[in-house]
Amino acid sequence: PAAPPPPPGPPSARGSLSLHRAYLRSPLGLLRLGQLALGAAFWVTVAAHKYEGAAHFALFAAVLVWLLTLALFGLSLLGRWTLVPWLGSRWLLTNLVHDLALGVGLYAAATGIMGYKAGRKSYCNLPGYSQHCLYGAYLSASICGGIAACLYLFSGLYCLSRRCRDQRDII
Repeated sequence: PAAPPPPPGPPSARGSLSLHRAYLRSPLGLLRLGQLALGAAFWVTVAAHKYEGAAHFALFAAVLVWLLTLALFGLSLLGRWTLVPWLGSRWLLTNLVHDLALGVGLYAAATGIMGYKAGRKSYCNLPGYSQHCLYGAYLSASICGGIAACLYLFSGLYCLSRRCRDQRDII
């Protein structure tokens, strides 16, 4: 009886660029796409409106996590995580820490800030209020941030389950 073929690994570091389609179809790849979409919706919503105070931190946190997620997604999609010094050999752990510590932590904080600010502006959505109202923007950002935090939690739990089963790859 022949042994089963080994699971596909990342493409070689020196070869031509090609998409790692198995990653794109994996649960982690799909979750990353959702995280990128909701993260962009969060920070675009905040940045497109007048914001002040703690919303600066919420915007910073959202953009930071979004950029790091974009980098993880790009490196994983191209199969080039081996090129990242020290972290490339621990790619599953890197994704796990990113998702649970940064993704969930910072998006939960940003969601709380925007939810608080939406609550403080809830009076302005009354009929006849003539001033510019930020309630809808803050509430929309809070909802996007909450869903993004949940997606980061799901992807972190996915990476944690793979790690607990002694699997070393992200797919």
